[in-house]
Amino acid sequence: MTASVLVTRKWPASVEVLLADRFAAVLNVNDAPMAAAALALAACRFDVICPTVSDRITAEVLDLPDRAVGLLCNYGAGTDHIDLEACRRLGIVVTNTPDVLTESTAELAILLMLMVARRGGEGEREVRAGDWSGWRPTHMIGTQVSGKTIGLIGFGRIAQATAHKARGLGLRIAYHARTRADRAVEQALDARFEPDLGALLAKSDFVSLHVPGGRDTEHMIGAAELARMRSGAFLINTARGSVIDEAALVQALHRGMIAGAALDVFAGEPAVSPALLAAPNLVALPHLGSATHEARTAMGMRALANLDAWLAGYPPPDRVA
Repeated sequence: MTASVLVTRKWPASVEVLLADRFAAVLNVNDAPMAAAALALAACRFDVICPTVSDRITAEVLDLPDRAVGLLCNYGAGTDHIDLEACRRLGIVVTNTPDVLTESTAELAILLMLMVARRGGEGEREVRAGDWSGWRPTHMIGTQVSGKTIGLIGFGRIAQATAHKARGLGLRIAYHARTRADRAVEQALDARFEPDLGALLAKSDFVSLHVPGGRDTEHMIGAAELARMRSGAFLINTARGSVIDEAALVQALHRGMIAGAALDVFAGEPAVSPALLAAPNLVALPHLGSATHEARTAMGMRALANLDAWLAGYPPPDRVA
């Protein structure tokens, strides 16, 4: 019997062709987000659901007497939108797609750093609005990146890839993480471990967030942490919006407590705080971390590998619950 598979959002066409050919797959041709009621109904009709970060897979969605789903084959590395404890309790397997989005997300972290330091977002808005009056020596002065320190919070694959790219721009590397990296990794990246988060914040010209979402990291950067940052420092987030207390960040930006922020993720996305958007020293992107043809296709293929293994009775290579 062919497995029934629901794909909750539109995937790259090359991957959807494989899904449709090999499974009884229902694709989201309109790419519209699914409400909780629709996800709960799907959990009773499909063997496999392939969610993304835009889906909230709660215990209420899954804990149903006629539940059919046995695998949540997540399209993405982060799984904070899935109630993993509920899945473990109910015997539902959860997989993700790590590794393949590392380089693309690290590239975006560097892009955000350059944009906010050199005021790229402000400059483009000025040109598009027709407000540019021509070159002048004191116009839109930014911050040189080379020779500065980037402090990475979290030091997993994406943070290390970001560090590698930052070194090529002449930055010094420091990091804070719950577990110190191997000395060989530190030596290869010339990275300095800082066990105290506050000390890292105080020493860094750029603070880049690379921790998972969830309860353990919610509002990890709040008013107290922002106060520890240098007044000329910049905050960069390609992790999860929940890691930052956005109300505290609004205050820090509008009061000039830090020089700027560059965000690819937001706490209530796709909704973004109007007060946050009103800050001229903010660069905002619509969650583009893994948005390259290469990464998004590889993510789909990784999801397929997990799906194939589970259906064949083997341990999925990227099981997280």
